[in-house]
Amino acid sequence: MDLIERPVVTTESGSVRGTAEDGVAAFRGVPYAASPVGERRFAAPAQHPRWPGLRDADRPGPSVPQSPSRLEAVMGRRTPDWNEDGSLTLNVWTPSLPADGAAPRALPVLLWFHGGGFTSGSGGWDWYDGRNLAAAGEIVVVTANYRLGPLGYLYLPEHGIENLGVQDQAAALAWVRRNVASFGGDSDNLTVGGQSAGAFSALYLALSPVTGPHINRLITQSGPFGLGPQDPEEAADHARSYLDLLGLNGSPDPRAALRAVPVVQLLAAYQQLSQDLSRPGNVAPPMYPVLGATGMPVAWQQAVATGRLDGKDLLTGTTRNEMTSFFAFDPRIRAITAGQARSIVAGQTGGGAERFDRAAARLPGAAPSEVLTEVATELVFRDGTIAIADHHAAADNPAYVYQFDHAPAGDPAHLGAAHCVELPFFFNTFDAYPDSPMLGEATAAARALGDTFSRAAAAFTATGRPATDGWQPYASADPTSIRHFA
Repeated sequence: MDLIERPVVTTESGSVRGTAEDGVAAFRGVPYAASPVGERRFAAPAQHPRWPGLRDADRPGPSVPQSPSRLEAVMGRRTPDWNEDGSLTLNVWTPSLPADGAAPRALPVLLWFHGGGFTSGSGGWDWYDGRNLAAAGEIVVVTANYRLGPLGYLYLPEHGIENLGVQDQAAALAWVRRNVASFGGDSDNLTVGGQSAGAFSALYLALSPVTGPHINRLITQSGPFGLGPQDPEEAADHARSYLDLLGLNGSPDPRAALRAVPVVQLLAAYQQLSQDLSRPGNVAPPMYPVLGATGMPVAWQQAVATGRLDGKDLLTGTTRNEMTSFFAFDPRIRAITAGQARSIVAGQTGGGAERFDRAAARLPGAAPSEVLTEVATELVFRDGTIAIADHHAAADNPAYVYQFDHAPAGDPAHLGAAHCVELPFFFNTFDAYPDSPMLGEATAAARALGDTFSRAAAAFTATGRPATDGWQPYASADPTSIRHFA
């Protein structure tokens, strides 16, 4: 396909000029909602006003305001690039946009949300560049920002502040449905996916009675489904503590007061709240989507049981050693005793102490931290993933399940197949991770595995079936039907 060097597409808010990259047209930093500044801070997302002339879309928009990720030691460091103004943007990669701007056929679409514990991340980072994934299966790939931390998940429902990050994601989905045809995409053939917090988000978008009917397929990578949406009472308590840190408790108009606070001060108070609430073994952030608030009417268990996911194709999976990303560099976990670790698990689930004991018996000679890491991987990530797949497959819905087992060569940090390790393989973006302990050296074998995994994901987006030898549909309660990638 011939592409002009700077292809132009018209959106509902104006025309954007992208770039052509190896047969794929890329449009970066395209606004899907108005900037969340001034009166729009702590407000629901609103449509972006029209712009005159031609808007350059050759680089991503800024990240939303955030502090450094707690997983930088695992994934690699990022240079801060956030700015509240202009942060609600998305990025589109399409292999179906010829020089005359008229798409010859509508392609399947993947809208993908980044992880980061609802606290960090950006759809514009090169980690998640969609060019290779779009080319792998002739699909349109879209990544999006959404508000994080207190700006996205502060819970003050009496002041109209609730699940703003969830509302941003729904707004991005709505924008894609209205505009993706201009980029060669088929709005009636839509997959929503994501990793970690993004997987959690994608699942609830698919389950929602509002957004779910518009979603055909679902990809969840390492969804923390062992964490339900935040309890409203806990969310309200954390909101009060946060306002205390800012000196705003008792304000007659908290939203107006919060809008007057510099964003760096909002982030600093959130960091302090995170430290105050931090406990060994607890990976939940202080603020994340709240049960009963916008977009989260019920927990996933109830929604899945009542058939809200039925009829949608599902691709889901985890990494083998998810929790090493959270525990490997935590001195509290490294020094933990068996009794302390057993107590943590006992406090997280019924029968937790016995479960810890069974895991210890399966891992003779393992340190308490290693046993805790194994059990926490199951509780937070694997159990929920398999439960969803079991229900889906048992109801005769198409489901494909994977476990990513690839570990870095040598593995000096003893990470194994850590949380996030499949991301460079999914997007085939190895060169974006030059100093990543979870990946290590991007060997020829690793890159070949990336080609396989990326093609499988692209094919699933296009057809509902991953295109790779030996990956059969998941059979309920049959672990041999899980495809392992190593």
